Amino acid sequence: MRPDEFLKKYGFDKEEEKEHTLRENALEHARHLKRPHAGTPHDWEDWERYKQAHPEDVEEGGSEE
Repeated sequence: MRPDEFLKKYGFDKEEEKEHTLRENALEHARHLKRPHAGTPHDWEDWERYKQAHPEDVEEGGSEE
């Protein structure tokens, strides 16, 4: 019996594929908040307020200016 036949016979050939949808990408982004790369001054003000209010939810990455 070939390995692929064995896996198929015993149900090991079913790999769960990661979802690549807008919803999944948005959830992933929301779970790992990072400093914005661009945006309006209002976006940056919101970011600074959020960072001060919830420091444990923010991942510091990249260079701070």
